[in-house]
Amino acid sequence: MTDGSAEGALGAFAELFGLAAPEPEEDRPEPSRRGLFRRLRESIASSQSQAISPQLAGIYQSKMVTDELWDDLEEALIMADCGMAATTDIVDALREQAAEGRITSGESLGNALTAEITRRLAPESPRIALGDGPTVILVVGVNGSGKTTTIGKLANRLTELGQKVVIGAGDTFRAAAVEQLSVWADRAGVDIVKQGQGADPGAVAFDAVAAGQARGADVVIIDTAGRLQTQHNLMEELRKVHGVTGKAMDGAPHHVLLVIDSTTGQNGLSQAQLFSEAVPVSGLVLTKFDGVARGGIVLAIERELGIPVTLMGVGEGIDDLQPFDAQAFAEAIFSPASGGNA
Repeated sequence: MTDGSAEGALGAFAELFGLAAPEPEEDRPEPSRRGLFRRLRESIASSQSQAISPQLAGIYQSKMVTDELWDDLEEALIMADCGMAATTDIVDALREQAAEGRITSGESLGNALTAEITRRLAPESPRIALGDGPTVILVVGVNGSGKTTTIGKLANRLTELGQKVVIGAGDTFRAAAVEQLSVWADRAGVDIVKQGQGADPGAVAFDAVAAGQARGADVVIIDTAGRLQTQHNLMEELRKVHGVTGKAMDGAPHHVLLVIDSTTGQNGLSQAQLFSEAVPVSGLVLTKFDGVARGGIVLAIERELGIPVTLMGVGEGIDDLQPFDAQAFAEAIFSPASGGNA
């Protein structure tokens, strides 16, 4: 990331966690909010395989708002993984605006769509509050969703903001999981609590919280085994891990972040529903968003479950994790200024 956007993302992280914002480097200009998602827009623009982009571009070029245009918009939103229910709600809201004379062309429809999506996705209290003692964050999700890399990037960002972080390697089922997390811990310069493969993940979680307390950590991030939301035994074990952290420290875990691969489509809603039944999910992390002009699944999840998106992965680098910005997200995918193509 260039042109000060790295500092901008770090400042946004500070705001998300209620921490003091870092001073920008003297030789770089103060970054703007819009610079935070520059890479996101560029990567989406380079993705030609997603049908939503040209379809939205055609809608925005229309001089009139017709019944056919509404049909095209519904199809585009569904193709963006917004889901039928959320799509219907959005289109109905826009139809009301058109009836009031506020939408008169494809371009004004696109601007109204961006504003409507921003309104729906902007949480009232987006912060991940950090307490006086170690704040415990439990990270959950299915196999391959990007949990390990998300934890590494999150630990790195918090360390850059002066926070002492301890990671708990609670995925003891997958042979390479602990090794991969150890590599990320080294890169981020943080402590990691781990045991051998096949160890009790609840014991690892307990030890991680205890270590965080003993070492004066500000944040403890606990990994969990990736599991399909339909694997009931593993979901029961997740409940156990959640309960064990509470025994190690009253009130823990303070946050449960569900990592969702943005390419999973409507399966992401099923994941959110079933994980929320097992543990109190407080926020979503949307990963693998670079090069994908979709991600509307977050609208379906927000509508059905009211879970906000807190973080978004926009690349493979250690700095490529950013606080979610509803307006930038909406503009990157749906804005007429980007032709529906970022």
